[in-house]
Amino acid sequence: MTTSSPPLPMTVPLPGMPERVTIYEVGPRDGLQNEKTVVPVEVKAQFVRRLLDAGLDTVELTSFVARDWVPQLGDAEDLLDLLGPLGTGRNRPVLVPNERGLDRALDKGVSAVAIFGSATESFARANLNRSVAETVEMFSAVVKRALDAGAWVRAYVSMSFGDPWEGPVPVRQVVDTSLRLMDLGCDQLSIGDTIGVATAGHVVQLLEALDEAGIGPDQCAVHFHDTYGQALSNTLTALQHGVRVVDASTGGLGGCPFARSATGNLATEDLVWALDGLGVEHGVDLTALVQTSSWMAEQLGRPAPSRVVRALAGS
Repeated sequence: MTTSSPPLPMTVPLPGMPERVTIYEVGPRDGLQNEKTVVPVEVKAQFVRRLLDAGLDTVELTSFVARDWVPQLGDAEDLLDLLGPLGTGRNRPVLVPNERGLDRALDKGVSAVAIFGSATESFARANLNRSVAETVEMFSAVVKRALDAGAWVRAYVSMSFGDPWEGPVPVRQVVDTSLRLMDLGCDQLSIGDTIGVATAGHVVQLLEALDEAGIGPDQCAVHFHDTYGQALSNTLTALQHGVRVVDASTGGLGGCPFARSATGNLATEDLVWALDGLGVEHGVDLTALVQTSSWMAEQLGRPAPSRVVRALAGS
């Protein structure tokens, strides 16, 4: 009796696509942060190890946020202790909300950090209890100290396409906030569609506006949520316009504790399936990744949102 291999897409390249894409895995941080039941730190550590074993080289591990803000991520130090050398290095970024968070991260030997800004005043207040200007001012010291310590720094710009309180966000407003954050010295900008309302034309318009302002697609990553089923379409459009780094969450886990309309992230498996079909290199073992998502779904007690996981888990 023979066993069939899992199905794979036929490879048909598409003009304008890159040869290789870097997948920036956010499952352990953005994927888990909105889970109501706190996941044991030992499970989180095993999750990270399984992601690395599946070929995901860049994994955002956690956030050094106050436990009462995001209880799910209150075990950041414990996670880094369990991971040991696997938890440090340029490809193991952590989110830092302020200087106190940076102090905690640096004390654990972290050498890559991310800050989380907003293109809108409403979300800046909801997330950090500051205006956009006050947020940038706060992050100025964080970024300077991180760079002085030799760390790589990423800037997230959330609500880049729409905001649950303010509605559609003007492109110029997003560009202005992005410039202010990148002018602090950040190495990379992640454009976030926090509530998943973006469509392909909007993505192109924003990327072109950022490029004209001096932030080229080689400096950008994209971070799409799949609220309206547009995350993969928007990502492929961004890749055709020069972006080479894509944020994704294994199993499609994710959300935002400060924006209730935010649902899951682009599923890493769905992205990998599409890239395989396009002949774009990424370095990830899809079978191992699906197994990891199925395992994590068991830990959480519910199915993974990813369509590819659902299709392949029983194959």
